Amino acid sequence: MLDMFLAQAPAAPLEVPSVDYAAVLPMLIVFGVACIGVLVEAFAPKATRWGIQVTISLVAILAAGVSLILYATGSSSSKAGTTTFSGSISVDRPSLFLWGTLLLLGLGAVFLIADRKVEAGGAFVAQAAIRPGTVQDRAQAGAATTSQTEVFPLTLFALGGMMTFCAANDLLTMFIALEVLSLPLYLMCGLARRRRLISQEAAVKYFLLGAFSSAFFLYGLALLYGYADSVKLADIAHAAAGSDRSDTLLFAGLGLLVVGLLFKGSVGPFHTWTPDVYQGAPTPVTGFMAACTKVAAFGAILRVLSVGFSSTSWEWRGVMWAVAIISMALGAILGLTQTDVKRMIAYSSVAHAGFLLVGAIAMTEDGLSSTLFYLLAYGFTTLAAFGVVSLVRDSSGEATHLSAWAGLAKRSPLLAGVFTFLLLALAGIPLTSGFVGKFVVFSAALSDGMAPLVVVALVFSAVAAFFYLRVIVLMYFSEPAADGPTVTVPGGFTTAAITLGVVVTLVLGVLPAFALDWAGAGGFAS
Repeated sequence: MLDMFLAQAPAAPLEVPSVDYAAVLPMLIVFGVACIGVLVEAFAPKATRWGIQVTISLVAILAAGVSLILYATGSSSSKAGTTTFSGSISVDRPSLFLWGTLLLLGLGAVFLIADRKVEAGGAFVAQAAIRPGTVQDRAQAGAATTSQTEVFPLTLFALGGMMTFCAANDLLTMFIALEVLSLPLYLMCGLARRRRLISQEAAVKYFLLGAFSSAFFLYGLALLYGYADSVKLADIAHAAAGSDRSDTLLFAGLGLLVVGLLFKGSVGPFHTWTPDVYQGAPTPVTGFMAACTKVAAFGAILRVLSVGFSSTSWEWRGVMWAVAIISMALGAILGLTQTDVKRMIAYSSVAHAGFLLVGAIAMTEDGLSSTLFYLLAYGFTTLAAFGVVSLVRDSSGEATHLSAWAGLAKRSPLLAGVFTFLLLALAGIPLTSGFVGKFVVFSAALSDGMAPLVVVALVFSAVAAFFYLRVIVLMYFSEPAADGPTVTVPGGFTTAAITLGVVVTLVLGVLPAFALDWAGAGGFAS
């Protein structure tokens, strides 16, 4: 009977999703080469893997960047943007800006990851049989150099997930992208060659808290689907603007959803993973995570709030004010108490997340463009800062305790000068990208009537500047210890990464107009 019924029932036409391959080509290149990297790990001889993985990773990022430029400047690109994959991916001007930022930051991160001169054999180890807590000598490290290349496809998968995350136009695609970017990072955090116990502890903490935040995101998604009968941001916005349903599902879903997003952005009080993971992860991974994950997370926050919930901003804006203030306060005040330079930068990132949130909740064109510019500026400064941190070393590896940085200017004036410039940029001193970023974000907030929040932000910005200046004073006005750490001569890859970050920080501080124009070229497409 069932067979007869099925035979007589008219066949519904299958709707083939339309795909604008030119628009999503950068993302497809990154994912495609990541898959090729997995095959390299499976079939290439161990002695050749490092060279192959570095080459294809750099080629993938450069090819994706070229395709992005060709699309953004071509006739097929429009200011209004386009949606593809049945509307699940939105390739608009903010997406293109975020993709370009991620690819440039990803290039610098791959440089740091690929360097094997700063630490013999590189910063990563792949053999689980090595006892945690042991320190390999140079002979052991040299023997292990051929077995730690899986970090490259993991980096590309994470980068591709970030690109998808900030361009996702529906919550289900956003959740899948969240997992794609997160799972490789969990693994990468536990691959440190030295101080294996703290590295693996960081990976476990990040995994457990990340899974917890993903559960919040997924539960919020479910509630919003129950409210709007759709996971698309445009449909949720339409339902919120003209529905007679109870708003309980709407705001409960939004609250849970935003918790998951704020976790990824290291926004206080959802930042508890940040100091431990920044400290325990291999420094190249910390730099990648600190720069790129924040770009992806705030790209998604901007899209969700602007496309899906702009009509209800009156209800949730006060809560976001409180979250921004808490994040700035926690980052600035707790940063003062830190004695480890990586943990200090971690709390700095929490404070900067609060500053970014000030721009994100402005809900204006200036708010969008200023937040995008801030992400670009912060990412390169932070990536270069972690590159510098990886060069100060003692017999046990990186010397991250602040006491080890005393008198560093007498040991290496060039490195101390570079780090001073980067710290001043994080503090927001003029002629750096950090100053321009804060200026445009606070200006956008003032124009949108958030003067009290800007005053609070300025106060905590001044407080945060103290712990940057403390490190500068320590480097220049303290005597170095006789048995203090040495400054390792960087390899070509690390030099390229630090140079890239310093140059971008300087150029954006002196000539920011081109980046601001690019960031303000258009709004989100839904």
